[in-house]
Amino acid sequence: MSSPRVRPARPDDATAMARVHVRCWQQTYRGLMPDHVLDDPGFVDARQRLWTHVLAVQDDRGHRTAVATADDEIVGIAMSGPPVDDDAAWSRQLFVLYLDAAHHGTGAGPGLLEAVIGPEESAALWVAEPNPRAQAFYRKHGFTPDGATTVADGVTDLRMVRTPEA
Repeated sequence: MSSPRVRPARPDDATAMARVHVRCWQQTYRGLMPDHVLDDPGFVDARQRLWTHVLAVQDDRGHRTAVATADDEIVGIAMSGPPVDDDAAWSRQLFVLYLDAAHHGTGAGPGLLEAVIGPEESAALWVAEPNPRAQAFYRKHGFTPDGATTVADGVTDLRMVRTPEA
């Protein structure tokens, strides 16, 4: 297995990105979300429609997307964009960062993060609670919880923010 490489996502990546997105949700959220959501036969198709749309309009909406590839296969995905939280005091929001579990610890996660949010940019994200591995990853990259939480689909998310020093 080769080391993952990170590159900008392209429109023809949508199908593979959808598969990775669903596989990572199944790896990460099993036990946190209902199985019928994670195993829905239409889940991959729904994510493919999402990624097809995002990749078609990303430049117009200020989105940045990236993929990690290993052996010519997409194994990770990331996307950021302008903040959507009403109280945003940061310049970017991380919406997606998923890496297939087989590639954890390879450096692809930090590469994906940096590809969609520059180290000098302030940013925020929402992460599942509990998800200690992801929270530790984000802490390592300068994000800290700010106390905000939300609940969607039975999963509690906490917000983490990063404000780089000037």
